[in-house]
Amino acid sequence: NFRSHLRALRYFHGRVPVLFRGDSTLLDKRSGPKALLRSTLLRWVLRHVDYALSVGTNNAAYFRHHGMKEDQILDVPHAIDNDRFQGDDQDYDIRAAELRQQLGFNDSHTVLLFAGKFEHKKRPDRLVGLFLQALKNRPDLRLLMVGNGVMEERLKTMASGCEAIQFLPFQNQDQIPVIYRVGDITVLPSQYNETWGLALNESMASGRTVMTTLQAGAAIDLVETGVTGFLIDSEAEDSHQ
Repeated sequence: NFRSHLRALRYFHGRVPVLFRGDSTLLDKRSGPKALLRSTLLRWVLRHVDYALSVGTNNAAYFRHHGMKEDQILDVPHAIDNDRFQGDDQDYDIRAAELRQQLGFNDSHTVLLFAGKFEHKKRPDRLVGLFLQALKNRPDLRLLMVGNGVMEERLKTMASGCEAIQFLPFQNQDQIPVIYRVGDITVLPSQYNETWGLALNESMASGRTVMTTLQAGAAIDLVETGVTGFLIDSEAEDSHQ
């Protein structure tokens, strides 16, 4: 497929304007001969592009780094259907309250929510580990893990015996606005290769606070500390959190 992309770029370059959209960033930038070769190749590839459609600040920096000029980079941010997530707030709130009750959460609990694939790059295991530590001093905390993935068995083993942690499987899109409202804070603790993180958009459109790392591509654009959410250090030792 990369060969097909390149052939299309080279064929149309100079004939019609070529617009390129991708959400890569420099957040996981590597060094060494292979990285230099890759960067050189990308610069050559992007010379066949007239305009880059940037999904956000980190993505725009990626295009600049690979030789594209400022007037070639157009701001076309990652977005969701905000109206669908805002929707009928009253109906969503009622359904969320019922689900909270079913999960054993009450109004005195502060519920942290993780919604996404249980995969290494998102570090759901780190979230569970930090939560178990925090629970010792904050017995009012609860954690809801929503999703499936390769780390599911490990996460459930970590949480074994802790009633403050509940799991739900992957949810259909019509249920997602309700799921976000079950939580008070949506946490995306990604450590690498999170080019954006649409869960942040969805959670904020659902009226919820977010907590994420600067390794999530969206963080720099969406998170204003203390206003729309909070940033956590993806590199810090767990014992220091």
